[in-house]
Amino acid sequence: MLGMGEAGENCPFNFNFDPATFKVGDFVSYRVTGSLSDWPFAGELVEVHEDHVIIAGDGNDPSVRYRGTRESRPLVDESQI
Repeated sequence: MLGMGEAGENCPFNFNFDPATFKVGDFVSYRVTGSLSDWPFAGELVEVHEDHVIIAGDGNDPSVRYRGTRESRPLVDESQI
């Protein structure tokens, strides 16, 4: 995510887009279904399972977690938000 800030600054996140290498602590760009589908979201993986991931939804509140699909940009159902 190069050049996304002011004066050519880079994005502060280093995203992992390879679901085969997902591990706890990776930052991912994820999508949300429904009315939020046009917005990009970023979060940290707190659990990685064979068929899904758990994403920390709020860095200040560890109880906020979303279940997403295990793909390059995980998909979270809007009902969880």
